[in-house]
Amino acid sequence: MVVVGGGPGGYEAALVAQRGGAEVTLVERRGLGGAAVLTDVVPSKTLIATAEWMTIADRAPELGIRTVGQAGGDPSQGHEVLLDEVNARVLRLAQAQSTDIRTRLEEEGVEVVDGVGSLDGPGCVVIDPADGAQQRRCDADVVLLATGATPRTLPEAMPDGERILSWTQLYGLTELPERLVVVGSGVTGAEFAGAYQALGSDVVLISSRDRVLPGEDADAAEVIEQVFRERGMTVMGRSRAVSAERVGDGVRVTLHDGRVVEGSHCLVAVGSVPTTADLGLEEAGVRLTPRGHIEVDRVSRTSVRGVYAAGDCTGVLPLASVAAMQGRIAMAHALGDAVQPLNLGTVAANIFTAPEIATVGASERELAASGTRYVATSLALARNPRAKMLGMRDGFVKIFAHATTGTVLGGVVVAPRAGELVFPLTLAVSHRMTADEVARSFTVYPSLSGSIAEVARIVHQRRL
Repeated sequence: MVVVGGGPGGYEAALVAQRGGAEVTLVERRGLGGAAVLTDVVPSKTLIATAEWMTIADRAPELGIRTVGQAGGDPSQGHEVLLDEVNARVLRLAQAQSTDIRTRLEEEGVEVVDGVGSLDGPGCVVIDPADGAQQRRCDADVVLLATGATPRTLPEAMPDGERILSWTQLYGLTELPERLVVVGSGVTGAEFAGAYQALGSDVVLISSRDRVLPGEDADAAEVIEQVFRERGMTVMGRSRAVSAERVGDGVRVTLHDGRVVEGSHCLVAVGSVPTTADLGLEEAGVRLTPRGHIEVDRVSRTSVRGVYAAGDCTGVLPLASVAAMQGRIAMAHALGDAVQPLNLGTVAANIFTAPEIATVGASERELAASGTRYVATSLALARNPRAKMLGMRDGFVKIFAHATTGTVLGGVVVAPRAGELVFPLTLAVSHRMTADEVARSFTVYPSLSGSIAEVARIVHQRRL
């Protein structure tokens, strides 16, 4: 088996295949872990975790804590962000994770090759090693393509790595942007806008839609936008950016209606494009979608026998957890093992804003569109005693349950560390538990998870 791409979809697949008795070669051109580890998930969430400490520090006066001075001696009421040190730590952690993945693969017996891989027909991968060594041809019974995606760019806003940036280039900054203009209010744009605002930048968030996070639960997106505005961020809705140009030591962003927004830096976060060009896919008969993604079924098979694909290059759902699951399913299927096809209805996802937005199962929009009879019940986080103790005001827990059976169909949690808090709802959705079963489970008092059980109890009354 040959795996092209060493991100979550690739390296997880390689481990499954190796443990299943296959001879596995994995080829990766940038570094083990792929974009998820080196330029996307791990570094961005490390940066956001740093910004989270600033958000927590902002609540200190409410808790009766006052900063009286620092080690240097001069009194200070704030905290100074040394972005060069922050980014150096971010990149160090990303590289350490990449090294750990390589070590694990090699210890398990996977052959790891640094280089570029492409198809030469369905059963052959051509590898161009990064060290300039002679090109290799690897015949394979099974090929898995896990080549990921790259940031989408705008023709009139091309990143230069200094003032106009993609999200992969932010970690080269040595000083905090004085005024950061973020183009794009999806998950990536919202996460970085919130993080840099917390770190101390003046942030302008430009959204082409009515609100930030247009694809998310409407109530959750409303909370995040309100929090952004309360913290001093400028949020510009219905304001599509058409260009960004560098002007001296700053940038000028022009909107579709002629308005101009100026700043010191501009982050372009307008989605991603699949890395599927120059891989020999069409020549091998691998079908692509109109947007360039590799077509796959629920066990990750492509249109060509023996060729599978996983991760962002498939366009199924751009999450590292989904990529890893696709890769594991693909290799188990190829080895003849019993597999359960990918079920997106049980996927848990998290947006790392402050507060976070965690979701699982069906959304309210999907339930309404399908005609499902459901009840939606929510409870404000501010009513939770543990939240009061911690000074948390913004957020809520929401559960969607079937109106007749009470089965938990989905849930939304908006809270600090919501990605950890949503797990009970993930179990409920995955195992088709009823709201009553959730309600009857013990929770610690006081705890944030107590709100989940409380909402489940309210669902019972709503159904009655």
